[in-house]
Amino acid sequence: MPDILSIPLCNSADLTNSNLAVPFDVVYAGQTCTAFAVRYQGKVHAYLNRCSHVAMEMDYQPNRFFDLTGHHLMCATHGAIYSPQTGKCQGGPCRGGLIKIDLTEHDGVVHWHTSPQLTPVTF
Repeated sequence: MPDILSIPLCNSADLTNSNLAVPFDVVYAGQTCTAFAVRYQGKVHAYLNRCSHVAMEMDYQPNRFFDLTGHHLMCATHGAIYSPQTGKCQGGPCRGGLIKIDLTEHDGVVHWHTSPQLTPVTF
């Protein structure tokens, strides 16, 4: 089993509540994918940028995932909405939830954590 790595993603100040996401690339199921991190109610969360309804990127403008209320992540294509805390489908056409990426935050830096299914992109 590979070691779990902690990879610096961004400064904590780069993520503000219900605002712009910080994008990053990961390898998931052998494919390079975009992921995103957001802050909601003071906590950081990250997911693959892939709607569970149809596997396509969700942001309606670059790095914008929150609906107008700032309480849901929304897929711009079909209107599926997800909980920012869990990635679970809250409404619209969904098949399950978003794929969550583990994050930690300490000393002013947000880190994402690899897993056997989720690894960093290497060049």
